[in-house]
Amino acid sequence: MNAEVVLWSDYVSPYAFVARAWAYALEVDYEIALEWRPYTLDIASFQGSVAERDAHHWRRVRYAYMDARRFANKQGLTLMGPKKIFYARPIQTGMLYAQKHGVFRRYNDLAFERFWRRELDPENVEAVAATLVEAGAPAGFAAFLADDGGAEHDRLRGEAEAAGVFGVPSLVFDGELFWGGDRIGLLRERLDEKGVKRR
Repeated sequence: MNAEVVLWSDYVSPYAFVARAWAYALEVDYEIALEWRPYTLDIASFQGSVAERDAHHWRRVRYAYMDARRFANKQGLTLMGPKKIFYARPIQTGMLYAQKHGVFRRYNDLAFERFWRRELDPENVEAVAATLVEAGAPAGFAAFLADDGGAEHDRLRGEAEAAGVFGVPSLVFDGELFWGGDRIGLLRERLDEKGVKRR
């Protein structure tokens, strides 16, 4: 049985976007079951709303995008800063719908890449539904979001916080939390220490 690693992610996080390829590589290199889960950020709670941000907050925001863009450029990715703060519950719940219908990887790639090219509104249910259909999922996402899917999204957010998650990407292995794509190297060390086989 493969070791389980849980990866908490959010499509509107630039750091989650650039960590996607590193997470895929982790799954290729180790005999693990990598379980992606949505953790929807409440960005205003830790970065402040746009109206409330002072010069210090804006320096942090500008640096975060500059830093993430460095990693994006190394991967040949387009990373355009969003024009507003999103609460991305629809696109995040789309992850669960894609997993349910066996099209996660295709949806994951489309959702990340289109959002960061400003081609997908993560709050627009119809746009998310269309992306899911393009990825190969059946119609029916809006009903899923309004019922079981939305409830599962909310339950998972609580589960993440109970596990100590506060940001993305966060990976959890054997009860230990690794926050940030730049901590994947430390996770690799831990997998080796625990005897998880390489493929």
